Amino acid sequence: MFKILKYSFYDLMRSSWSYVYFLFYLALGFVLLFLNNDVSKAVITLMNIIIVLVPLIGTIFGVMYFYNSKEFTELLLAQPIKRSSIFLGQYLGVAFSLTLSLLLGLGIPFVIYGLLESTAIFDFTLLLVNGAFLTLIFTALSFNIALVNENKIKGFGYSILVWLFLAVIYDGLFLMSLIVFEEYPLDTFSLVATLLNPIDLSRTLILLKLDISALLGYTGAVFKNFFGTNQGLIISLFTLILWTFLPVWRLLFKAKRKDF
Repeated sequence: MFKILKYSFYDLMRSSWSYVYFLFYLALGFVLLFLNNDVSKAVITLMNIIIVLVPLIGTIFGVMYFYNSKEFTELLLAQPIKRSSIFLGQYLGVAFSLTLSLLLGLGIPFVIYGLLESTAIFDFTLLLVNGAFLTLIFTALSFNIALVNENKIKGFGYSILVWLFLAVIYDGLFLMSLIVFEEYPLDTFSLVATLLNPIDLSRTLILLKLDISALLGYTGAVFKNFFGTNQGLIISLFTLILWTFLPVWRLLFKAKRKDF
C-alpha cells in the first residue's frame, strides 16, 4: 500500500495543478495576513473560502485522478496485490498531496507573519484541521462516486452535485425548515442537522472558536451551549472522523466486490 501511496503522491506532486493549488493559498495567506490588521477577520475570510473551495478541489481532483489512472489500476489488479491496498493507497496519495498543499500554502504566511506565539494560533490551527478533514472527506466521496459510475460524465456530474448539495442546497433547506417550524423546539434538530453536514459542522466550529456566535442568531446560542463545551468539541471532531472513515470503508467494501 505504501508504494502505491508514494507513487500516487509523487504523481500528483509532478502535476502543475498541485503547485497552482499551493501557490493560490500561499498568495491568499500573504494578502489576508499582511494587509489585514485583525487576524480574526483574516481567519473568517479564509474560512469562507476554504469551506467552499477545499471540498470542491478535493471532489474534482479525486474523480479526475480515479478516471485518469483507471488503466494503471486495472494493471495493478492483475498483480498479486490486495485490492484494499491499491485503492487505499491511491486515495491517501491524492488526499495527502492536497492536504499538504493546503497546510503549506497557508502555514508559511502564518509562520512568517509571526503568529506562532499569539493566541491566534489556536484559531488558525482549527481552520487548517477543518480544511484537512474536508479534503479527506470529499476526496473519499469522489472516489466512491467514480468507482460506482463507469461513465466519466456521470461520475463528474454526481460528484459536483454532491458538493453543490452539501455546500449550498443543504443550507437553504436547513434555513427553510427553521422558518417553517419556528413555533416548535428546534434545538436538537439544529444540532443533528449540523452534524450531518461536514461543511456546516466545520463552519460552526470555526465561528464559535472566534466567539462570534451572535452572528448566528438564536441557533448561535444553541450551538455555543453545545459546541462551545469540551464535550461538544470532542463529539464534533469524532463526527468529522466518522465522516472520513465511512466513505473510505465503503470505498474498500465496494472495491473488493466490483468486477473490473
